[in-house]
Amino acid sequence: MSRTARVERTTAETKVLVELDLDGTGKAEINTGVGFYDHMLNQIARHGGFDLTVQTVGDLEIDAHHTVEDTALALGTAFDQALGDKAGIRRYGSATIPMDEVLVRAAVDLSGRPYVVHDEPALAPYIGPVYPTSMTRHIWESFGQSARLTLHVSVLRAARPGGHPDAHHVVEAQFKAVSRALREAVSIDVRAGGAIPSTKGLL
Repeated sequence: MSRTARVERTTAETKVLVELDLDGTGKAEINTGVGFYDHMLNQIARHGGFDLTVQTVGDLEIDAHHTVEDTALALGTAFDQALGDKAGIRRYGSATIPMDEVLVRAAVDLSGRPYVVHDEPALAPYIGPVYPTSMTRHIWESFGQSARLTLHVSVLRAARPGGHPDAHHVVEAQFKAVSRALREAVSIDVRAGGAIPSTKGLL
């Protein structure tokens, strides 16, 4: 069974192409025009074990908001489409990821019900020249909405005692944790016998 998707999203502000293979090897071809965001989307592919292509052209002459948001929406839609009826999957996944001084926990339920909880400390306003750190929460909310999943992301530790959070580490650890949680949740449960993992019979 092929668990792949191709999503094209075009608005007056952006043009996005996402191609996803849930059963890939972590290959990525990413270009959004926002360097740090490209780096984060590469984490999703590598740590999720997904083959992922993302090509976004957006109105970066204004700011990165539309580019980042619409890419997250298209990516979530691709996950939802690639999962199909979700028969035989584990459904739930979680990961706790350290990155030097930072510790992040992510938990996923491929429930069909969009709900996102995001706990993050105050960070420097930008990483690199154009990635606003305020967008990280919006990425998870947009992704969760279009992927129709429940997602909790919590930054458990963000800095060494007496120090200030390193925004790069805090955000990157989140992407790695979510990727690892997704990897577990989408994986096939051989004990499930192809059943949909819900007493409702539908996700």
